[in-house]
Amino acid sequence: MWWMMGEGGGAYCSKKTDDYCADVCGQESGRLISMSRVRCILRGFDLRALILIIMLIPTCIFGIYAHGQKISYFLRPLWESPPKPFHDIPHYYHENVPMEKLCKLHGWGIREYPRRVYDAVLFSNEMDILTIRWKELYPYITKFVLLESNSTFSGLYKPLHFARNREQFDFVEPRLEYGTVGRTSQKGDNPFVEEAYQRLALDNLLQLAGITDDDLLIMSDVDEIPSRHTINLLRWCDDTPEVIHLQLKNYLYSFEFLVDNNSWRASVHRYQENVTKYAHYRQTDEVLADAGWHCSFCFRKISEFIFKMKAYSHNDRIRFNKYLNPTRVQKVICNGDDLFDMLPEEYTFKDIIGKMGPIPHSYSAVHLPSYLLENAEKYKFLLPGNCKRES
Repeated sequence: MWWMMGEGGGAYCSKKTDDYCADVCGQESGRLISMSRVRCILRGFDLRALILIIMLIPTCIFGIYAHGQKISYFLRPLWESPPKPFHDIPHYYHENVPMEKLCKLHGWGIREYPRRVYDAVLFSNEMDILTIRWKELYPYITKFVLLESNSTFSGLYKPLHFARNREQFDFVEPRLEYGTVGRTSQKGDNPFVEEAYQRLALDNLLQLAGITDDDLLIMSDVDEIPSRHTINLLRWCDDTPEVIHLQLKNYLYSFEFLVDNNSWRASVHRYQENVTKYAHYRQTDEVLADAGWHCSFCFRKISEFIFKMKAYSHNDRIRFNKYLNPTRVQKVICNGDDLFDMLPEEYTFKDIIGKMGPIPHSYSAVHLPSYLLENAEKYKFLLPGNCKRES
């Protein structure tokens, strides 16, 4: 435009033009003018600050990738409310108190004869924990029902471990209903779909086992072990809830690391044909206090830990291959740290902060499954002071 041109048709310079722009005055080259404009724009930028910004951007991206899950879990109280509280049922027990008195303390009546009890589980590879579970429950179980698949929830092929080692469980053979199911999912499919399919197959196996109305059905994972006296109480008492969750002491890696007392997914149902469906989520508000033990990732061998990490429904928590390093896994076990380097899954900042860091060591082996203590040498890896695992 004419008002931007000098008398000779060159670049116009105002009196307020700074030193950089002054270099352009009188120049005819458009290239020089463009370069000088860039210099004008960059004037005032600190080169060191610019380099710092360039370095920070990829660092922040990597930080979000590496620790985004931790950030999400820490901020969970902002985007998810706590679930509705359970109605806690006090649990009364002493070996010298008659069953009629125990039922009365719970507000229940006493039956003329006990109900039949079915214990149904999906099995992967938890040989030691399954033995301890069945030995604990053996006196009061009518039928042990076990379903095994040739694939994991995450779609990985696996051997039929129970079938290969069935002779170890001869003590339950007369009461055992065993079934297998083939692989339906592929690696990368939603693992919860495969889990739901296997639980549906377990419903069908229960029918073959002969379960009928008003029989008791224990729904829990292999490592969620109801105490013997809890099951005896529920089979003898009348007017118990149709569905009741069991509050279990929550252990990790062994009975040395007590996380809390809030494991609740295990449940006992008074069976109703065409109504009762095998599930592993919240099904009622009633929970019976101090009803057993949940020992998660309680394995004898390091290889079993690594297999479980890759096999179960939350295998997406393996963000780095280093998590599967056997040396690291062993160190994590002895320290009571988290295998997936995650923050606690809680709903309040108080609970998250309170559970951050390693789980405190517990040196109490009081009130544990009797078979475990009777065979302490064989199962010493599950007892306090014995964190080393077989390689």
